[in-house]
Amino acid sequence: MPRVREPLERRWRPAWPIDLLTTLGPLHRGGGDPTTALGPAGAWRATHTPQGPVTVHCARVGDDVLVRAWGPGAEHELALAPTVLGAGDDPTGFAADAHPVMAQAHRRFGSGWRVPRTGRVLEALVPAILEQRVTGLEARRSWRALVLAAGEPAPGTGQPGVPALHLPPTPQAWLAVPSWTWHRAGVDPGRAATVVRAAARAQAVERLSDRAPAEAARALCAIPGIGAWTAAEVAVRAWGDPDAVSFGDFHLARNVVHALTGRRDGTDAELAELLAPWAGQRARAVRMLELHCGAMPRRAPRAAITDHRAW
Repeated sequence: MPRVREPLERRWRPAWPIDLLTTLGPLHRGGGDPTTALGPAGAWRATHTPQGPVTVHCARVGDDVLVRAWGPGAEHELALAPTVLGAGDDPTGFAADAHPVMAQAHRRFGSGWRVPRTGRVLEALVPAILEQRVTGLEARRSWRALVLAAGEPAPGTGQPGVPALHLPPTPQAWLAVPSWTWHRAGVDPGRAATVVRAAARAQAVERLSDRAPAEAARALCAIPGIGAWTAAEVAVRAWGDPDAVSFGDFHLARNVVHALTGRRDGTDAELAELLAPWAGQRARAVRMLELHCGAMPRRAPRAAITDHRAW
């Protein structure tokens, strides 16, 4: 029997009282996400690095963050851990007092939350594509089904205390997903084709992390099927963009307008106007309100679930 390799470890002390779960929350695609796990014991994530796959675990130990990593990409991910956890994000100048609700939100969450930056574009892009034009529940189900079908077990799986995570599919794996697997996962041909186009350009897509977020977003939108909403979803995860706003989102304008004004049925135009005091840090403003206020209470039934397996 081969010897089980012990994880590599790193202790890192952030300059702020980091909240791991709220910081890494945007990378978590629902409770059934096979690639991540968040809980009282910390945050787990399976990902690919240029040196190979890795499973990484982050936990608070006093004022430090203990990072452990399994797999060929362990050294790379340990070196990158502070960046992933928001060390490059600068909240200086955020106008927390520009609105009473924002002031309350910032007092609760502003000290511990930072914008994460994974640098993994395709891993942020594919779930965003799956979320186009469908409910969140549908998208999360599709993501889970596709990862389990096309991804591999993450390094360390099976060792004591390590959850059974799966790696996101590689670009080659996305290109090899057969039509019936997309169908069974409830993904229509349009979104499936967009994922395939992005995976076919994976090397160029990953190099976008070397550009300024606005320039990278414009380049990403050159791929058919990817628009400003999808690019913003990538920017706030892969590129650490503190200003990315997902205009065109079915819920975002309504939730933010309701949080700041109490009005329902907010529009993108109203969203842009209300976020003006936080120009340059609008993603931070949106995240503070999401954490503090949650979603706007519904007055109508949930949107109907479309079964794309019927086409």
